[in-house]
Amino acid sequence: MPLTMNKEVFITCAVTGSGGTQDRSPHVPRSPEQIADSAIAAAKAGAAIVHCHVRDPETGAPSRDPAMFREVTERIRDSDTDVVLNLTAGMGGDITFGDVENPMQLSKSGTDMAGASERVAHVAECRPEICTLDCGTMNFAEADYVMTNTPGMLTAMGRMMTEMGVKPEIEAFDTGHLWYAKQLVADGVLDSPALVQLCMGVPWGAPDDLNTFMAMVNNIPEDWSFSAFGLGRNQMAYVAAAVLAGGNVRVGLEDNLWLGKGELAQNWQLVERAGSIIENMGARVIGPDEVRAKLGLEKRAPK
Repeated sequence: MPLTMNKEVFITCAVTGSGGTQDRSPHVPRSPEQIADSAIAAAKAGAAIVHCHVRDPETGAPSRDPAMFREVTERIRDSDTDVVLNLTAGMGGDITFGDVENPMQLSKSGTDMAGASERVAHVAECRPEICTLDCGTMNFAEADYVMTNTPGMLTAMGRMMTEMGVKPEIEAFDTGHLWYAKQLVADGVLDSPALVQLCMGVPWGAPDDLNTFMAMVNNIPEDWSFSAFGLGRNQMAYVAAAVLAGGNVRVGLEDNLWLGKGELAQNWQLVERAGSIIENMGARVIGPDEVRAKLGLEKRAPK
């Protein structure tokens, strides 16, 4: 398939994530106020979309607390900076098994399994334009941890998101996730054209080599929109690769802590650098209103 470069690119900033990065950089936001402030700064630097998790303000541990999602939403919506809001719905599918001889002695601290309605309760209340749908189950980095998203769970959550009027961003960590995403559209669970985020280099999903990346790109229907990111030092390389392959880009502290060797980044700096790469390639960075028009999104206040 020949490459068709994207000339009108939107930037997503993944502001904080749920990984154990909170003690590796002072710039990883923890409290709802810090997360909202970092998202607003990223928007001012050129991000059309901000993708938000929430954390325990004291420990930095990942959280599903609807009240914190509500505070982040209200702070962003009440600011004088417009941005498309993308809330995670990936929490609540975590299983950490016991040792290899006693796998069903689950780790209580590492296991967090919730029902479909609970996993999207904050989405129903906050009414973001977009929320994520991790489109499959995967061995995820740690030895005994599994990110769990069964077909039944994805069908239930996907239907709820569609009925809420929130556009799912399909998180594809491997080729099979794209395969199932297309099935969800064929089954009428998700609307078409869909929105996809290609997640490259996350152990143990799709590796971040270009052959695998293009295999993923070539499996996305032509009328769908996609974005992509690579972890760590490959984050900015994937800005260029995604644009060249016809997509949009994601940067942010969820995926990479560094601006350069020995220099810890802030979210707005990563967005600013991504914007420079996009513009130097001859493309244009588009804003939130253009993204809403392109993706058919509606900006709404929380309930």
